[in-house]
Amino acid sequence: MDFSAVMHVLRSQDGVFSRAQALECGLDDNDLERHLRRRRLARVHPGVFVDHTGIPTWSQRAWAAVLFHWPAALAGPSALRAHGLRSANGGELSSGFERWRPRLEPSAQDPIHVVVSASRRLRPPPGVAITRRTDFESQVQMHLSPPRLRLEEALLDVASSSGREADAVALLADACQEGATTAARLHETLSGRARLSRRRLLLSILDDVATGSMSVFERRYLHEVERAHGLPTARRQVRRVMRHGVTFRDVEHSDFGVVVELDGRLAHAGPRRWTDLERDVEAAVRGEATVRFGWLHIFEPCRAGGAVGRLLRSRGWTGSVTACGPGCTAVESSQRGAA
Repeated sequence: MDFSAVMHVLRSQDGVFSRAQALECGLDDNDLERHLRRRRLARVHPGVFVDHTGIPTWSQRAWAAVLFHWPAALAGPSALRAHGLRSANGGELSSGFERWRPRLEPSAQDPIHVVVSASRRLRPPPGVAITRRTDFESQVQMHLSPPRLRLEEALLDVASSSGREADAVALLADACQEGATTAARLHETLSGRARLSRRRLLLSILDDVATGSMSVFERRYLHEVERAHGLPTARRQVRRVMRHGVTFRDVEHSDFGVVVELDGRLAHAGPRRWTDLERDVEAAVRGEATVRFGWLHIFEPCRAGGAVGRLLRSRGWTGSVTACGPGCTAVESSQRGAA
């Protein structure tokens, strides 16, 4: 086998090629079988080969899955990984305290997800999962290497199938925070998918992301503390130029000089601890009051809502904290110490 005949294919496809491509380059089945025996090639799937006998990389597995089902493209979490999304490979909320923690590398057991036209009926090989779409041609980017579903489409597919609401929040918020897409683009894409599972939930999440709730923790504060207890609507992710550089405030009630910082980790250490302290000092110098909440505080949202309400009223807010339901202690808490 003259590898030079398929060298351009190997270079563009991470060392993976199909039987059909080999035949187009002037090779035949005898060439392929001979070099399989000589261990210059290995078969990944029937009719799909890689130019070594070691363990295929994730990229090579992805190319092999696409070529086996050609025309096809990566879908779901595989498409997100190909797009370079850091949080694409699944993750967990560690013990319920920390925000989304992506797995940096996929597991060898994770299937490669591909999408094909809805008109096709295929049986995927082991390690590959197939989805079908009626709008296949318009929603895949066949010019990319390897071909993949458009980012916004893949994000919505994965978010809609997430087992937990928190996972959907984390995925969409992280994608926007990384700058890979925007809430507006996701919203526009979602508007064209009337039958997508959990569509109402995704619209709600995107509305929150658009206002600046960029993590599971921040969204929980927005819903369970601020909105549930009738606190005034705050600004989010507010850019401020401070003495030591630019910073972004999580929640800012600018009319009352109140800043709420949401620390989604159990503890801060090292330089971050000093950064937080210096931010709070600079806010105090400007006449602003800063309050910091961690996960343990948000587990008691009524108490947190009452505390913020009490602080806001001390600085000029004329509204009142409202009860989120029977047994809510926020109203009582907000009135403590009121003069």
